[in-house]
Amino acid sequence: MQFFKLASLLAAAALASANTVTFKSLDSVSRTVYFTPNAGGNDLAEITVPGGASTTVNFPQGWVGNFYAVSDGQQKVPGMLGEVAFNGWNGITFFDVSAIVNPNDHNGVKQLYPAASSSPTSGCETFPCNNAYYLPDDVQTKTTTETDLICTLGGGSLQRRVEEADSPSFKRDFVLGRWTK
Repeated sequence: MQFFKLASLLAAAALASANTVTFKSLDSVSRTVYFTPNAGGNDLAEITVPGGASTTVNFPQGWVGNFYAVSDGQQKVPGMLGEVAFNGWNGITFFDVSAIVNPNDHNGVKQLYPAASSSPTSGCETFPCNNAYYLPDDVQTKTTTETDLICTLGGGSLQRRVEEADSPSFKRDFVLGRWTK
């Protein structure tokens, strides 16, 4: 009986910490991602995403806030924002890409979408587009029941990478999230 109680507690703990965003670099530029929680929320340490690589960040239960990416060598100025509210109403994850702070940032946060279903998507491969917040009254918030999201960063394109993967001289390394010859 004690084993089942322990297993139940471990399963509950795993569910409570299952909020993630995997940041995928689409080019060769390294970036630092900065996080800003809503008032009273948990602070998260900045992370570095090497060019061509992926880095996954775990978020606390119910975390609400935003993040932005700054390319190496550039000033720490907020750009395109990835905004997320994990475990919201009815357990739903709310997310979007916002250009309200700095619509001229075309090298930081690009797209945000659920990891398993890849849909819906917020943001753009090429800015400007009609799938991001530009004005405070834009209706652009997306929702999912998933708690694992993908955020693309940089100047590349997922389509271009798929085409390269089909080429005989390239292969996809899914574990590290980068292209290798």
